[in-house]
Amino acid sequence: MAEETGLPPNHRYITTHTSNGASVFLDSIPADVPTQPIREDVNFQLMYTTSEFPTDMNGDADVKRYQQFLQGEKPGLTIKRGSVLRVVNFAPDLNGEAAIMHRTVSIDYGIVVAGEIEASLDSGQKRLLSPGDIVIQRGTNHSWRNASTIKWARMVFVLQDALPIQISSTTLGEDYGGIPNVQPSS
Repeated sequence: MAEETGLPPNHRYITTHTSNGASVFLDSIPADVPTQPIREDVNFQLMYTTSEFPTDMNGDADVKRYQQFLQGEKPGLTIKRGSVLRVVNFAPDLNGEAAIMHRTVSIDYGIVVAGEIEASLDSGQKRLLSPGDIVIQRGTNHSWRNASTIKWARMVFVLQDALPIQISSTTLGEDYGGIPNVQPSS
C-alpha cells in the first residue's frame, strides 16, 4: 500500500491476557491490516470493531467477532451497539469531483493524520483540515475530500453507535448517498 499511496503502512497490535493474567500481544491476528477498496480514490482499513456495549473481552469474545469481519463479513460504516476503528486513505483529487455526502447514525471522531482534507456539510459549510485536526461528527450529512491534487491523505475514524437524530417529527437515519462497496450498518 505504501507504494500506491506514498503513505506509511499501518500496523495494528492487539493486547490480551495469558491464563495467568499477564498482559501480552495477541499473535492470532497479524499486525498488517488488509485494505478494502471502496472506490478508485478511497480505501478502508478496518483496524478494530466491537459489537456490544459494554464490550465483553472475556475469552477474547470481542476479538473473535472482529475476526469474523476480517474473514469476509464486512460491517457497514457503523455497528449497532458497537464501535469501529477505521483508517481511510483518500487519493489526490485529480478531477475536482464532489465527495459523496453521507450520514451515519453515530458519533464519529475523525482525525487527520496525513495530508489535507476538506470536510463539507449539507448546509454548504466547509473546513480545511490539516494533520492533528479533529472533527466530532454528530450524525450530520457530511463528506470528506482530499484537498491535494498530488498527495494522498489519511484520516483515522472512531465511530460509536448513537440514537438517531430527531428534528421536529423527522428521524434522520443512515444515508450512504450511494457510496459503493459498503454494506448497510448492522
